[in-house]
Amino acid sequence: MEESLAAGHEGLMAKALDSPYRPGSRGNMWFKVKPAETLDLAIVAADWGYGRRTGWLSDYYLAALDESSGEFSLVGKTFKGLTDEEFEWITRRLQELKVSEDEHTVYVRPSIVVEVAFGEVQKSPRYKSGLALRFARITRIRDEKTPEEVDTIGKVRELYERQFRSKGRLG
Repeated sequence: MEESLAAGHEGLMAKALDSPYRPGSRGNMWFKVKPAETLDLAIVAADWGYGRRTGWLSDYYLAALDESSGEFSLVGKTFKGLTDEEFEWITRRLQELKVSEDEHTVYVRPSIVVEVAFGEVQKSPRYKSGLALRFARITRIRDEKTPEEVDTIGKVRELYERQFRSKGRLG
């Protein structure tokens, strides 16, 4: 793995020895193994869930601190990583932090900090920060951290540039 990453690759492929190669498709017998980065981010809004998550706020808007403005700036959304008990708790807590809402989304004071694992950072025209996390998932709630202690947009940019330099070494 270390050699693969040092060479600028994303990671490794693990597969069943007897699985056939099919161009453009890994199927369920191939698995990509790559390291995940983490950031501590603030939840600044959440969408109401549907299906099994009806009644819960379950799609979270994640923000880093913009060190130049002091504002929280969106870098992604996720609905992955929490247990049912955590969904219930976070729904109650976000309702207490609500500053406004529309038909689908509750906007909140940044107060809940979560550790978020992700696959990579990409450029995004959707977010004012210009960056978005791919494959984001919450790995834990950071009760011991305040919103002022979340990671910065500068750090997100640094991660983006580092991965870009690494990928640039290929070919």
